Amino acid sequence: MERQITKMGGNVITLEGREVSVGEKAPDFIVLDNDLLPKYLKDFAGRIKLISAVPSLDTSVCDTETRKFNELTAGFSKDVVVLTISMDLPFAQKRWCSAAGVDRVITLSDYKEASFGLSYGVLIKELRLLNRSIFIVDKDDVIRYIEIVEENYNHPDYNRAVKALKSM
Repeated sequence: MERQITKMGGNVITLEGREVSVGEKAPDFIVLDNDLLPKYLKDFAGRIKLISAVPSLDTSVCDTETRKFNELTAGFSKDVVVLTISMDLPFAQKRWCSAAGVDRVITLSDYKEASFGLSYGVLIKELRLLNRSIFIVDKDDVIRYIEIVEENYNHPDYNRAVKALKSM
């Protein structure tokens, strides 16, 4: 399934994959962690998951966004996990985390199969990157919040996402 609802630098882009909705069961996915080990949604079972999909940690908005979620969720309990998923290679993600001093956010790579991007409908067809998006998934793996950012050069609504997270 394809749809054109977002932009990158003002240019309309096509999102591929299945569009998900609030209230539905979160689809599973397979991504790689910084040690090239597979990770699935089920690996975070029983926890509230804030999933931040970004085009690349090597861009200023993605860098700022990931640092901001690291900061904003610092006071949350261990029941909350923050996952940043991009198409960056695991080696680059590991290097970025080390340089950025990010300790709360877990970075995961979707480069191999685009499993997350296709399962959540945020794979940019023209660039094979992920559209900037926020998903909050509860402890029972039900999607409770979605923000698909309409222009990838813009930031998500941090306050709205954190408010949704606090409401759980």
